[in-house]
Amino acid sequence: MRPLTAISSGLLLAACLLATDVSAQTGGSEGLSPTLSAIKTTHTVRLGYRESSPPFSFLDQANRPIGYSLELCEAIVEEIGVEVDDPNLKIDYVKVTSDDRIDAVLQNKIDLECGSTTANSERGKRVAFSPLMFVAGTKLMVPKSSSVQSLTDLRGKTIVVTKGTTNEQAIQAADKKSSLGLNIVVGPDHEQSYQMLVDGKADAFATDDILLSGLIVRHKAQDKFRVAGDYLSYDPYGIMFRKGEPQLSAVVDRTFRKLGSNHDLVPLYNKWFIARMPTGEKMNVPISLQLEEAFKAMDDSASANN
Repeated sequence: MRPLTAISSGLLLAACLLATDVSAQTGGSEGLSPTLSAIKTTHTVRLGYRESSPPFSFLDQANRPIGYSLELCEAIVEEIGVEVDDPNLKIDYVKVTSDDRIDAVLQNKIDLECGSTTANSERGKRVAFSPLMFVAGTKLMVPKSSSVQSLTDLRGKTIVVTKGTTNEQAIQAADKKSSLGLNIVVGPDHEQSYQMLVDGKADAFATDDILLSGLIVRHKAQDKFRVAGDYLSYDPYGIMFRKGEPQLSAVVDRTFRKLGSNHDLVPLYNKWFIARMPTGEKMNVPISLQLEEAFKAMDDSASANN
């Protein structure tokens, strides 16, 4: 488990990313921000989803996007409807990958990115993030028969990472720091990276621990693979959207505060991480103390302040 000070620093960073986006921007007080104006005109909100990031954003048996992040985004859509005075907004689901998700936001292809995206300071210079919705970190997936217990055990071996992820950066940095001589190969998305491990083209797959667990559960591969190693990065997740729109930022923040004040955040977490998912699998990942405290901070109700 990470030291509380490190987690607290990460929570503060995630909060600052949002606060900076809201306070540093200017805009006219009359009318709607560009994204909200376009949504009001088209009566549609475009949600970016991932195909293989369970339980955050993935496809069900009918190839429909579902997941924890998408439910949070759908709650934001409801609040956007209030803001633009249109309670019947439609949702257009747009597939994104780890490599093109930021560009999809910047190029106005989606309005909200509902996946498993780390809110860090580098990305915060280009895009905005919601309040914290999950805390993860880079670990390794290896075959159960493997003797690998940490990254150093992979010296000179092949490790697969997914393109455009913070995990890719974490592995490259660790490889350079410890002179491990890793052969780092890149998969286009988590499913393809996982398949490279399955096919024996890599000795390990590195991504966020919760995503590794989700893939193992989704593929019913508990007897084939395990998650190993110490945390190699710290990754606070958020919903991503366009920077420079304080009105949109306020709507996103208000959504989280309403969910927090209504005590809906923990039950929503439990739906996807504790209970059986609509696709039949169970993650069995209890909420961390750090995330639970972050959710409590979203509670603006009178009882929370007593």
